[in-house]
Amino acid sequence: MNFDDLPPALRSTFLPPPRLLMGPGPITCDPRVLQAMSHQLVGQFDPSMTACMNQAMALYRGVFRTENRWTFLVDSTARGGIEACLVSLLEPGDRVLVPVMGRFGQLLTEIAERCGAQVHTISVPWGEVCAPEQVAEALDRVRPKLLATVQGDTSTTMCQPLDEFGRLCRERDVLFYCDCTASIVGNPFETDGWGLDAVSAGLQKCLGGPSGIAPVTLSDRAAAVIRERRHVERGIRAEGDEDAGGERIRSNYFDLAMIMDYWSEARLNHHTEATSMLYGARECARIALEEGIDNAVERHRVAGEALAAGLAAMGLRLFGDQAHRMHNVVGVYIPDGVDGEAVRGRMLTDFAIEIGTSFGPLHGVIWRIGTMGYNARRDAVLTTLACLEQCLRREGFAAPAGEAGSGPSGATPCFPGGCLSGAGAGKMTESGKAIIKVPAGAQPGQTLQVTVPKPRVDTYTATVPEGKKPGQGFYLGTDLGRVWIKIPAGTKAGDTIEAKIPREVNASTVAEVVEVKLVAGR
Repeated sequence: MNFDDLPPALRSTFLPPPRLLMGPGPITCDPRVLQAMSHQLVGQFDPSMTACMNQAMALYRGVFRTENRWTFLVDSTARGGIEACLVSLLEPGDRVLVPVMGRFGQLLTEIAERCGAQVHTISVPWGEVCAPEQVAEALDRVRPKLLATVQGDTSTTMCQPLDEFGRLCRERDVLFYCDCTASIVGNPFETDGWGLDAVSAGLQKCLGGPSGIAPVTLSDRAAAVIRERRHVERGIRAEGDEDAGGERIRSNYFDLAMIMDYWSEARLNHHTEATSMLYGARECARIALEEGIDNAVERHRVAGEALAAGLAAMGLRLFGDQAHRMHNVVGVYIPDGVDGEAVRGRMLTDFAIEIGTSFGPLHGVIWRIGTMGYNARRDAVLTTLACLEQCLRREGFAAPAGEAGSGPSGATPCFPGGCLSGAGAGKMTESGKAIIKVPAGAQPGQTLQVTVPKPRVDTYTATVPEGKKPGQGFYLGTDLGRVWIKIPAGTKAGDTIEAKIPREVNASTVAEVVEVKLVAGR
């Protein structure tokens, strides 16, 4: 076929339309990363290329907060980083334990099964996280080689606490792996501090880059396990090269032992490095460290809290255990009678803004709206809230006029440099948190006198469900809708508890419950 015979769409350069990507990822790429990726290529063993590789290793030690020698990049999407870690650590027949709290925990089980491992799971309802006691019990029962976890599962917007898991693994000589693709830089993450042995990530979330390369870090323990399976490829094998005694890793491309040789001083060729992606990955890490990891985490927290507050102010119900929500993704129920896909389509066609739905049991039930990386900023949040409000009104949803930026009781602090649509920080009162509207003429540092009415409180009783423990929670049906109840200490399954809930609040978060106490046990 001649070029002139092609349809016009194929004869023209592809130019993507402008979009504000406010879904669960990928997100709008930081312009500095795009600029870095536009640089000219060099040979893969050019001194400038190998210097860039070494610089990327050093920078990502700062991102992961680790001293690990083996911190490098796998040329693949984030899923490739996951697969590389699991296929390199797991041999057929190895036992692996996977806490599953959403789609991406299920992905770990899928990949581990393909590695030939015996997979055991801990399953919790979508919208909850696993308690350390559950993990400890399962570790003792299963006695796995590896605990494989997801920190931030964007399918449910939940962030799994990990700070106790490393200790539990070290006490039992279990390797500890985590996929932190969706959470790194947007939520606290401590590779060394939490005792992690293997971690993989991606650029397309809070790091503000494109999908296509996967940062990985390995502890000395994990590296030793992988090195025991080292194999030198036939085409590059030199005289004197010897394989290790362990079973050969069952992937060539994702063989971390060979990739480690490539990133080591030996520079033993494995594949042609994805040069442009390397440039972009280096810049993502440089930007994160320039801002400061703690500052980046706080920026994501503020943006996520502001988004959640605006959604709640529109009368929308937030999804899941808000005490464990990721900073950078908010799940929100699609209102009854509203066509969720029609709203998403209108957001895209009318305003060029992308938001997401979810997977499995949550598909068509919730929207997922992200505040990640370059988009974790005031204007992106306010624009998204204003446009969503307009789209909801077109669908017949009676959102309170202009309240998207005001926030309900218990909502978010201001953005730096100004409050969210005039809403001040959530201040503690004797009846809980309340949003304070900043009056005209008020200046930072001035003292305001505020009168906050006490809320009307309804009392509900409920029975603690089977399998639930103190510190976990469940949904309670009320006149306001479903409210998340956190189970108080000293209770057990079958006990009757009493929950006092304010009438004037939006029913969706733990903070809305004034008091929960045990009234009867069995």
